Amino acid sequence: MRYYWDAVLSFVVAALLAAAFTPLAARLARRLGAVDEPRERGLAERPTPTLGGLAILVAVLVAAAIWLQSTIKLSPTAHALGHPTVHMWAVMAGACLITLIGAVDDVRELPPALKLLGQIAAAVIAVEGGAVVTDVTLPFIGPLQFPNEGGVLTVLWLVGTMNVVNLSDGIDGLAAGICTIDGVAFSIISFSLGVHGAAVLAALTAGAALGFLFHNFYPASVFMGDAGANLLGYLLGVVAVVGSLKTNALVALVVPLMILVIPFLDTSFVIAKRLKYRRKPWSADANHFHHRMARIGFSQRKTVVYLYAWSFLMAGLAVALRLITHYHRHQAGWIAFLIALAVVCVAASVYLVYVLEIFKFKGLRAIDLRRADPGATEAEIDDQVRKDVETGEFEKIGRR
Repeated sequence: MRYYWDAVLSFVVAALLAAAFTPLAARLARRLGAVDEPRERGLAERPTPTLGGLAILVAVLVAAAIWLQSTIKLSPTAHALGHPTVHMWAVMAGACLITLIGAVDDVRELPPALKLLGQIAAAVIAVEGGAVVTDVTLPFIGPLQFPNEGGVLTVLWLVGTMNVVNLSDGIDGLAAGICTIDGVAFSIISFSLGVHGAAVLAALTAGAALGFLFHNFYPASVFMGDAGANLLGYLLGVVAVVGSLKTNALVALVVPLMILVIPFLDTSFVIAKRLKYRRKPWSADANHFHHRMARIGFSQRKTVVYLYAWSFLMAGLAVALRLITHYHRHQAGWIAFLIALAVVCVAASVYLVYVLEIFKFKGLRAIDLRRADPGATEAEIDDQVRKDVETGEFEKIGRR
């Protein structure tokens, strides 16, 4: 019971600290010139200070110093399999490094290669501190061992989570809100797997994100910047490794992917588009989910609420999958509930990714094209709509 209270208290204190320190971080950002100006591909409406990630880091470090021990105790299964102990000093050192790299990039833009090197360095520190996976259990397949490749795969995972969170931070409140939802989900699942330290780390990460969200929800008075997005991605990646992947549980691999499905899907979609049109994968554009939803007429608030709801559903499904299959696997009512929830999540995903983005866009875009050129034929309009859907390059559609 003590660990549950540790999670609750660390969540609350981290939220309060982040909320208190964010205005100070914004003031520092203005002094250093770390101010994000409105850009053509962005959705910001006025100059906004960044460096909110510094406030998130302070909240995380203080809460971790109070409620986390020097090492994270692993689940009994992971301990029996000889998984290395996770040292909190290493996790926090990596957190400080990636926040520093992100803060420097917020003040003075760094080359992509240097930023990637910083992400790799932070991930290596965490891996050297014990946050490394050497085996997972796959559904229908069984245990999969990679004792020599585990370090490299874990670094790739951590760098991936940093980048997907960073790329999703393109609209007021989106990244902070999703990280709050995902952190709470990871905390619940880590408790159920017996990794209490990871559960507390997830809870205080969620709390820090929520505290920052008070200043970041639309209209945002401050952005988290690369400092905050990379930090939250790093911490959620570590939590996924320690609290789920290292446990050797059957759902260990499925749970993190399900919880983080929205940023991963968004990033995969955008990178695939860039590669298809022979652009650099790290080049900036306006093809993320939130950009496309804004272009079909959604306000920033409505866009964020839709993506929050989607994230909440997927995180809820991950939690239900773990709890029901572990505690109620032989109860038909709970299994039926899990299946029904999965159907709802699939339907919501199809609606948001396909119906909302494709069908609604097609109709609204066709109306705009007819108004712009009343003499255009239906075939010409259909061809232009198909091109717009494929490339994602079009002006914002008027509200209907």
